[in-house]
Amino acid sequence: MASDESRHSKAESASLVDDEEERARLEARNALSQFDLVLKIINDFVTTPERVFRLRPSMIQNLHREALNGLSRFAGNWRPAGVEIGQSMHKPPGVHLVAALVEEMCDYVNENWSAKTPIHLASYVMWRLNWIHPFDDGNGRTSRAVSYLVLCVRSGMLLPGRNTIPEQIAANKEPYYQALEVADEADRKGGLDVSKLEALMSDYLAAQLLDVFNSATRQGSDSEPHVPKLH
Repeated sequence: MASDESRHSKAESASLVDDEEERARLEARNALSQFDLVLKIINDFVTTPERVFRLRPSMIQNLHREALNGLSRFAGNWRPAGVEIGQSMHKPPGVHLVAALVEEMCDYVNENWSAKTPIHLASYVMWRLNWIHPFDDGNGRTSRAVSYLVLCVRSGMLLPGRNTIPEQIAANKEPYYQALEVADEADRKGGLDVSKLEALMSDYLAAQLLDVFNSATRQGSDSEPHVPKLH
């Protein structure tokens, strides 16, 4: 199975930053900025329940723009050419199909908003956006951000806990990669099966909520501030 580095996108470089330390600094800054936008969108909907949530391509592009701000010439835009995923059997669709496929993904979420569980919709988005791979870079981090957004809004709350699902995935991406590959294999056979991702997401959610319980029952306070790792 692919390592953390090997499953990254392989596309024509559009990087604006060559220095590795500067790139790492900007990625860390952008990760927090992207997550802040996720939290804002969640709060906008859960605090005004009369608003009807609809997942839209522009929302996905805005989240990607935050993640790649200052790092890529294509931040917030669909990829302009083909892309490969290192050590994955899946070959992302041609660039001419990207916009329509993202629309179809959003339609699936919107049309099944009440009929499907929050875990299913979040898992579907996480897989499908990775499957489409609509950006030249930052597909994984954006898919996880959109997935968490969908999970929270569909659940009707900003889920509590500091050990969030995106942080747990960032800490160990291997199970996440494996679940994506299982869903990819089902798709190659003409089916839709995100059950492995659903199981993984359920475990992540349980761990996030357990963190709330542990914090509520722990004596004293944490000695170090919480610095989330989201990529």
